[in-house]
Amino acid sequence: MEAVVRTAYGRVRGTTRDGVTAYLGIPYAAPPFGANRFRPPEPPEPWDGVRDAVEYGPTAPKPGYPRPYDRLLPDPDIPGEDCLNLNIWTPAGADAASGLPVMVWIHGGAFRNGSGAVGVYEGRNFARDGAVCVTINYRLGVEGFAHLPGAPANRGLLDQIAALEWVRDNIAGFGGDPDRVTVFGESAGGMSVTTLLSLDLGLFGRAIAQSGAGSVAQDPDDALLVTREMAARLGVEPTAEGFAALDPAAIVPVQAAVAAEVAALPDPGRWGATTAAGAMSLTPVLDGELLARRPEDALRDGAGRDVDLLLGYTSEEFRLFLMPSGLAGALTHDFIGAVTAGMGVPSAIASAYRDRHPEMSAGELLAAIITDSIFRIPANRAADAHAAAGGTGGTWMYEFGWRSPNHDLGACHALELGFVFDNLGDEAKELAGPNPPQALADAMHRAWIAFAADGDPGWPRFDPSARAVKLFDGAADEVVNDPRGDDRKLWYS
Repeated sequence: MEAVVRTAYGRVRGTTRDGVTAYLGIPYAAPPFGANRFRPPEPPEPWDGVRDAVEYGPTAPKPGYPRPYDRLLPDPDIPGEDCLNLNIWTPAGADAASGLPVMVWIHGGAFRNGSGAVGVYEGRNFARDGAVCVTINYRLGVEGFAHLPGAPANRGLLDQIAALEWVRDNIAGFGGDPDRVTVFGESAGGMSVTTLLSLDLGLFGRAIAQSGAGSVAQDPDDALLVTREMAARLGVEPTAEGFAALDPAAIVPVQAAVAAEVAALPDPGRWGATTAAGAMSLTPVLDGELLARRPEDALRDGAGRDVDLLLGYTSEEFRLFLMPSGLAGALTHDFIGAVTAGMGVPSAIASAYRDRHPEMSAGELLAAIITDSIFRIPANRAADAHAAAGGTGGTWMYEFGWRSPNHDLGACHALELGFVFDNLGDEAKELAGPNPPQALADAMHRAWIAFAADGDPGWPRFDPSARAVKLFDGAADEVVNDPRGDDRKLWYS
């Protein structure tokens, strides 16, 4: 069955199946190429007639994942320049009178991979349960996040803002309430959520940050070190004009090589301290215009205080990056010291983890330290800041602790995604194994829906004294106060 909705730029036709209507590949901004390359997003060109919105649109230029991550993290590559597009799933028959909660998903991928077309992100089951779900694309890598003299910084963030503005202006026609928007995302998407939260945009009233909090932002001088290295390898000037002379496809391999080097050995002497701290080559930049402060610092000063915030992490995030490749087995304790020092982890903390966890191999220990450094501790600090800000927004925390039987992954990064979206099909099983617990998906999906609808996921609010954290582990699924608090306190001293 077909369904047609009018947007500000023209009518779109979706398809209805099993009580849900999907509208795919709707442009929210003009293609960011040609005269628009390395510029802020521009509105899309209006169209006449009815535009078919029945297939995912083009994805942003990006590299493929190396093995085995190409299987663990499927990442479709759809050619075409009209990559600033979004997808909508809504209950069939929903219209402007429906007033449904809206959930806008910002994908992860280290600011260089991912798209709204990833199968696990299909929003059908959110629509089935009474919400309008939107997934977006935004510019990645050099196109979206390289700090280029002669171009505005943070173009990928500007794309995200443009998508949220499109939602504000158009989502009512799809049954959504523009005053009941929840923005949610994971990894780089979670970091984007807390960054957007820190800007007080007024475009959403609730936010969910999964495995990504407010500690990641590059100093401009550090970001320029990455730009200059890529430019030197490409043989161009380290400016917007220099990179614009190259096809995006020519940039992607060099971008990927530099990213791999930063991740493998985050050396502050080579890449700058703020780049090394996150072990990512391209992230949001403290440009002094859009982004003047690290999100964590802005939250501490009260930014986002009136927005409800749910945030959390998985228990063993960094096992995803060490176990499937076999790298964990090759690591030594001496190497741990070099990596953690480069990331700015005090040597006393690294030594304390080793003393407290003698049962861990070098690889397991490194995974534990980086899990806390990049994910768990920043989430706790963001929760502390938001809860203490004194606004009208509530704060909730969760931890995903169910352990996958595949590839020695444990409760790794990205594992919770299939549970949140209630999509535990074949694509999710690459991470989760052959029999992921449906009851756990029911619980997480229901909590996310409840939060978007009513601002209450179903467990006590977080406050810095009790530190209540909802544990999703498929067993007890209980609320725990300050899980692994002794380790956490090392970072707070």
